[in-house]
This record gives sequence, structure tokens and C-alpha cells, in this order.
Amino acid sequence: MTTKNIMIVGVGGQGSLLASRILGAAATAGGYEVKISEVHGMSQRGGSVVTYVRYGEKVNSPVICQGEADVILSFELLEAARWLPFLKPGGTLITSIQEINPMPVIIGAAEYPADLAEKIDALGVNIIAKDAAAIAEEAGNVRAANVALIGLGAHVLGFDAAVLRGAVEECVPAKAREINLRAFDLAATHQDVQ
Repeated sequence: MTTKNIMIVGVGGQGSLLASRILGAAATAGGYEVKISEVHGMSQRGGSVVTYVRYGEKVNSPVICQGEADVILSFELLEAARWLPFLKPGGTLITSIQEINPMPVIIGAAEYPADLAEKIDALGVNIIAKDAAAIAEEAGNVRAANVALIGLGAHVLGFDAAVLRGAVEECVPAKAREINLRAFDLAATHQDVQ
């Protein structure tokens, strides 16, 4: 198997680190070598966060270079657009349609770009764009949006859905496990709907 490259992007506090641990656990359960690299940036202040997850028979480095990501999981539309150059031709972008205003928008120095999902789709990118936060809220807690996003991408992440679900069960703390499993299941039923 060639190495599979997954990027998880968003802003601080959205649960990208837990998402990377879930994907790492799924890769380990599949018998693969896995490397994870977490770049925090200004995560505690709502800044950009990116995590690389690479798995395969042999993985030498945790870093994903521009044009190498098989999948980008994005918790927020502007972050999806920001990291799009890292997606390889034929790769898939799985993004929540949530919009979180960055500081330039908050202070009035810029406007949040309109219709980002449609603009990305017009570029010919394989895109799955859904409201992961709404799915998580339906499951019982909006904080499970990270797991909902994994559920949305279950069919393209390279793992059997049961293996991914098992990794959610393993990695999510007991007090939040039931809601997160529900979010995963709800999202997995939405995964093929564009």
C-alpha cells in the first residue's frame, strides 16, 4: 500500500487533535505504520490549526507537502480554501460549511469570502460540503462536529467504517462517547449526499 496522506485543518478549539488521534487509532488497528504531526499555531486564540496524519506500510516523515494530501478534512470553509493547494489532483476535500470569522473580518479590515464551497467546487475539486456542526447538534452536542466530519468522510479516508467507529469508541472519553458515536453514525448516512 502506498502511504495515505490526510490533513485536518480548522481553528483552535474545534477538536482537530482528537480527530487526528481517531484516524491514528484506525490506522494502527488496520496494521499500518502511522505518523501524526500537530501544528498548533495560535490555536488557543482561534488561529489556524493543521494536523497531518500519514499511514501506510512504511512512513518516514509525518509532514505532508503541497499537492500531496489524499484527503483534507476541514472544520471551516476559509481554512478549506487556505489549505486547498495541499490537496493532490484527484484528492477529496471534506469540509463543514461552518464559517468562523478570522481576526481581520472581526475588526472590519476584511470581509469573509462569499460562496466558498461553490467556488471550490467550480475548480473541479472533489468536495463533500456539509454542516458537521448541525449533524453533531442533532446527535446531542455541537462539540462532536469533529467526529461528524470523520463520519462524512468515512468512505474516502481509507478505512472500513466499522474500524473508524471503533477508533471513535477507543479515543473519545467515556462521558462523551455515546454522543460522538451517534454523530459518527448520523454523518455516515449523509456521506454520499453532495
